[in-house]
Amino acid sequence: MLPGPTRRDNVPSGIVDASEPSDPGLRVVAIVPVGTLDGAKSRLGEVLDAEERHDLVTRLTRRTIAAAVAARSITETLVITPDDAVRALALEAGARPMRQRSQGLNDGLREAREEAKAAGADAVLIIPVDLPRITPAAIDAVVGALGSVSPPLVAMVPDRHGRGTNALLLAPPDVIDVRFGGDSRAAHAAAAAAAGASLTELGGPLALDLDTADDLLLVQRAEALGV
Repeated sequence: MLPGPTRRDNVPSGIVDASEPSDPGLRVVAIVPVGTLDGAKSRLGEVLDAEERHDLVTRLTRRTIAAAVAARSITETLVITPDDAVRALALEAGARPMRQRSQGLNDGLREAREEAKAAGADAVLIIPVDLPRITPAAIDAVVGALGSVSPPLVAMVPDRHGRGTNALLLAPPDVIDVRFGGDSRAAHAAAAAAAGASLTELGGPLALDLDTADDLLLVQRAEALGV
């Protein structure tokens, strides 16, 4: 089970509440990268079997796409994936699916970013699908960073361990190259410094990703507490 939607007034302190959009004229494209559903989240194999992991990733994918489509700050949602089933989910949710031609996460994100730039995006927000507490309000809060800092801007939500990147906002879309994998928080921060871009780090519900058995336990505890 996944926790229910967070109320819009439950935006973490210190993060802009996008109930007052930063700039309604900005075109912000959400990019949701999704690999194949079969075999996903193998690190949860000690607590979930293959079918359970497939079901979990499917639900997380639906939830993430729906949140991006519903977010007030997002103009369009691109879902890049090599999986036919995921592209069908994207269409059902009102997103635009893209067939990934390249191999690997970062190369797929570069494909999607080029598509967003061609469509006139002022900024892109990259959102993985393993964020169990994602909501439209949480997405709007990240995009709200555009209201306090002028581009060039890199804004990100690090994971709870302070090493990974759970959401990445780039304005303009090519202000830095994407460097997911390993210590991506440090890699994205270094790239922002090298590019002379402002760097903003945010907290909140997107800091929790679902990758290990410990993460799953945290999600279950949060659900039990109703938070």
